[in-house]
Amino acid sequence: MKGKWLDVSYKYGALFIIAAVIAIFSFVNENFLSYDNMADILRSISIVTFIAIGVTFSQIVDGFDLSVGSTVSLTTVVTATLMVWFQLPLIVVLIVPLLIGIVIGLLNALLIVKVRIPDLLATLAVMYIIGGVHKTYTQGFSIYNNMQMTDGTKAPGKFTETFLWIGQGKLLGIPVPVLLMIIAVVLVHVFLTYTRWGRQMYVTGGNQEAARLSGIAVNRVRTFAYVLSGIFAAVGGILFAARVGSGQIDAGAPLLMESVAAVFVGFSVLGAGKPNVIGTFFGAVLIGVLLNGLTMLNLPYYAFDIIKGSVLVLALAITFIHLTRRRA
Repeated sequence: MKGKWLDVSYKYGALFIIAAVIAIFSFVNENFLSYDNMADILRSISIVTFIAIGVTFSQIVDGFDLSVGSTVSLTTVVTATLMVWFQLPLIVVLIVPLLIGIVIGLLNALLIVKVRIPDLLATLAVMYIIGGVHKTYTQGFSIYNNMQMTDGTKAPGKFTETFLWIGQGKLLGIPVPVLLMIIAVVLVHVFLTYTRWGRQMYVTGGNQEAARLSGIAVNRVRTFAYVLSGIFAAVGGILFAARVGSGQIDAGAPLLMESVAAVFVGFSVLGAGKPNVIGTFFGAVLIGVLLNGLTMLNLPYYAFDIIKGSVLVLALAITFIHLTRRRA
């Protein structure tokens, strides 16, 4: 009986918790379930979801990318400076951060795949390097319209309405970031589930030696995973800049833990027992609902980390208790 209860809690626990949290907050605040608030929650988790998808790719190949938060910060300020400092066209503003994400992914892959530094240590080092780069690049300043430059002049450019629409606009009444998030989740799910590359990533993460013996180019697959992680983090950085209308130098710092929590909560969604994008999405929903509800209850913001950390501990406990039972 106990084992059956654990199996049910593992398979449906995350969904039950999401439903229970929504019910509690709806009872406490009648505005919680309003369309505008639900849209705000989905808009707020869109950035976390993109970052978490990147972490999911690294997890699938049995790795871990800690540099995604710093990648968000760097791409956010680069996106902002391309418009505010250099007045470059929108296409350039969108492409350059994505290229930066690719370069960071390749750097991580070089250190992990070629130099063979453990993934946690390699991406931790890259996280610090990127943090220093983006703060040096901006000299520690956030980027905003008409900002004062170090030479006493004002920045010549500003955030364009077209760019801000990506983070703040709506299409058919639905926030644009939410649409982009849904499209990304669906496409990544199809890629991981129904394509050869997606299946190879799971095989590689399950057993690298077996994958190598079956003819899979393991190093290439792992490199591809880290490049995808960098790209999705870069998209998160672009969306962040478009949403707030400025380039915040520490934009990605709080988003790292939220994205990691979303990924690990996703392990237990529908009993997947492995990194998966649908689970990651529901994990992001849980984090978003909790933070939104706590904000509406006027809980001090500095207490939010306690909640996020507790959710992560709960997700890890459920996942590893179940995995231990299954191996036994």
